[in-house]
Amino acid sequence: MTWKRVATAVVLIPFVVGIVLWGSTALLALAVALVTMLALFEYFALGDAIGHRAYRFWTATCALLLIYVQWLMGDIPTYKLSGGLVAYQRSWYFARGVPSLEAVFFFFVLGIAAVTLFTKRPLVEALPAAGISCSGLILVAFPLSFAVRLHGTGDQGPLLLLFAMVIIWVGDTASYFVGRSIGKYKLAPHLSPNKTWEGTAASIVGSLIVAVVFARFMTVPLPHMLGMAAVGNVAGQVGDLLESAYKRSAGIKDSGSILPGHGGVLDRIDALILAIPVVWYYWVLIYSPKS
Repeated sequence: MTWKRVATAVVLIPFVVGIVLWGSTALLALAVALVTMLALFEYFALGDAIGHRAYRFWTATCALLLIYVQWLMGDIPTYKLSGGLVAYQRSWYFARGVPSLEAVFFFFVLGIAAVTLFTKRPLVEALPAAGISCSGLILVAFPLSFAVRLHGTGDQGPLLLLFAMVIIWVGDTASYFVGRSIGKYKLAPHLSPNKTWEGTAASIVGSLIVAVVFARFMTVPLPHMLGMAAVGNVAGQVGDLLESAYKRSAGIKDSGSILPGHGGVLDRIDALILAIPVVWYYWVLIYSPKS
């Protein structure tokens, strides 16, 4: 199985790195939209396994709208310092008629209300359908859309997004090999029996090493690089365990089979789903207001 994982990575990583570093944010948004759709429909399949059929078309439409709005917002600041505190700042895009993220979520709620009231499905499906649709948008599509926002964060954006990805890739690799070789103490056996505390520690160390390397190419102080790596890595490991919980709930081993050696798209990006927005929020709330 390892050779399949390596072969898949060798094919995909140069392609992903090329888009992140040399592609426009619009091109990156298209790529994120494709990945989000694949991951979202794999998530819907998990719901199908336990009899929770999502409102697929409506949820997918709103997911694409989230990505579109994130692209429009670009590097427009969402937060600012106010009296020493971080305060929310309304985007000027909203005033010009382009919906904000809040507007997209409200639009989604209105749609859920409409399809629930007028669908021909049995009423017994109303609550499960709304639940799996809402959770898919919130747990998969919304956090993934921050890849577009992070990429559009000024000149540092592409490197920031690549950094968020590499800390997860290196962390996962370190965790896999260290956990298999010397791992003894289980991290969360009820969710993922192969994960160990030794692997978790190796993952964090691997991400910190990535931060040291990236600090040579970015105009960000090393302490902040280490901070982003640490919180991003922890968020990524939580995301990995969270997806394991979804699969165990559905009684499914892998979310799909599109990626040889990795399973589905959701299996491959589960850690990135939380790591990317955490890195973005660190950048905006902790580093940028002081820069």
